[in-house]
Amino acid sequence: MTDTALDWPCIAADLNAQGWALTGPLLTPATCKALQALYDQPERFRSRIVMQRHGFGQGEYQYFADPLPDPLPRLRAHLYEGLAPVADDWAARLGRPGFPAQLDELTARCRAAGQTRPTSLMLRYGPGDYNRLHQDLYGELVFPLQAAILLSDPAEFEGGEFVLVEQKPRSQSQAHVAPLKQGQAVIFAVRERPVAGTRGDYRVQMRHGVSTVRAGKRMTLGLIFHDAA
Repeated sequence: MTDTALDWPCIAADLNAQGWALTGPLLTPATCKALQALYDQPERFRSRIVMQRHGFGQGEYQYFADPLPDPLPRLRAHLYEGLAPVADDWAARLGRPGFPAQLDELTARCRAAGQTRPTSLMLRYGPGDYNRLHQDLYGELVFPLQAAILLSDPAEFEGGEFVLVEQKPRSQSQAHVAPLKQGQAVIFAVRERPVAGTRGDYRVQMRHGVSTVRAGKRMTLGLIFHDAA
């Protein structure tokens, strides 16, 4: 990860303007490949979800067990530190409690709230697989931002676009497609974001998903900062 990969003023501006932002490359192709290889090592994960069994879509994902493999602990902590000021600002605008400056402090709050299970995950899609629009909520304590990093080379699959949909009050839904490169992240609102209106800030709901993979294999890393109950 390089300093140029994370232009925090630009990321904050994009998050406030549209609810999502792209980073530069955070992981090298070699690191992406090494992380993908972990998927077939069940001891690395606490649970495996087959999406069609739950109506989530088609494909599967696995939640990492503790401890997370390198470089994920450092990456999560670094991303959290940069995103905490945005999260704090959003919380204030929505009339909610703020967030600590460091990830370990948020983890401690999660444990106190009974949210003790790690939520970082790896997702694997093949031809015909997709992920329905959803929100990653795992308990009462929710950090409002998360990240998804594309581990596959885009040349390895067709389709599989990362899609975000926002719903403003009394308006039709608006869809966005985040064009990801290998090792690049999209940072986005977990549930909602504040938008300035004529009478103050109002809440805009956001959901995310993945369009149908037409060919090849697509693998993604999901980094969620709050833990699960």
